[in-house]
Amino acid sequence: MKNNWLNQLCRRGLGLLAALLLPVLGALAQQPAGPEMADQLRQSGKIYVVVGVILVVLLGVVAYLVAIDRKVSRLERELRD
Repeated sequence: MKNNWLNQLCRRGLGLLAALLLPVLGALAQQPAGPEMADQLRQSGKIYVVVGVILVVLLGVVAYLVAIDRKVSRLERELRD
């Protein structure tokens, strides 16, 4: 029963994700080829700061998700025992 519930949740989550991403991707496809801000950031060398901040944020989110997964797994093991 839990597995069926989990499968439904995953399907709904993927559907919601697709519903949110498709309009964004469509809007991005209509953008002009060369964004001026990216060119300016690249010329001044600040693009590396932007990429670094994005990487730090993504690594933080991944670390947080891994920590939560470990806690949930430990709680599930405790409930089984």
